[in-house]
Amino acid sequence: MATRPHTPDHAALMDKVYRGQRHIYDLTRKYYLFGRDRLIRELDAQPGMAVLELGCGTGRNLELIRKAWPGVQCHGLDISSEMLKNARKRLGGEGRLALGDATDFDTAALFGREGFDRVVLSYALSMIPDWQAALSHAAAALAPGGSLHVVDFGDCKGLPGFLRRLLYGWLARFHVAPRQDLPEVAERLAHAHGLQLEVVRGPFGYYQMVRLTR
Repeated sequence: MATRPHTPDHAALMDKVYRGQRHIYDLTRKYYLFGRDRLIRELDAQPGMAVLELGCGTGRNLELIRKAWPGVQCHGLDISSEMLKNARKRLGGEGRLALGDATDFDTAALFGREGFDRVVLSYALSMIPDWQAALSHAAAALAPGGSLHVVDFGDCKGLPGFLRRLLYGWLARFHVAPRQDLPEVAERLAHAHGLQLEVVRGPFGYYQMVRLTR
């Protein structure tokens, strides 16, 4: 898989956004990033399996994955060097982390392996401008029999209109854009590459979950 340096403009933006926020990120996000713990519970990862999280941020999910599924090998990729400071401190020697762009990365060069048994994207696609490329690269990183697990904001159509507009306006302040067409894009990807697709809608459509299995 070809690779190029991570997009400088987006990397700089993410570092600017998270330089201060990284210290309070996990404390504040637990109140509105719903579905992350469900994704972790449903990973069904076995000892010895390799797990890769794209957009791993502070390492919060990888730490919980390691605790929930003992014996897995945790790997994380993020475009923000600021967020990786937290992740390195949190995981210590219990995971391999790399700075890179989720839309174009080489797992062999970064982690010394070609495929992963589980790949995770947790509230990352809504912050990646070329999110469809990130989803495609995530699927390409799967080993045979592996599965890609995605959770992100949904259409929120079960919420009153004013609450939905308020939420979306607030998210936009942090450069977050919910990908309402994620299920359709995932379906095209599944058909193109012979993957099995499962889509789950969270309560009120607040979040959506996509699972692609090779």
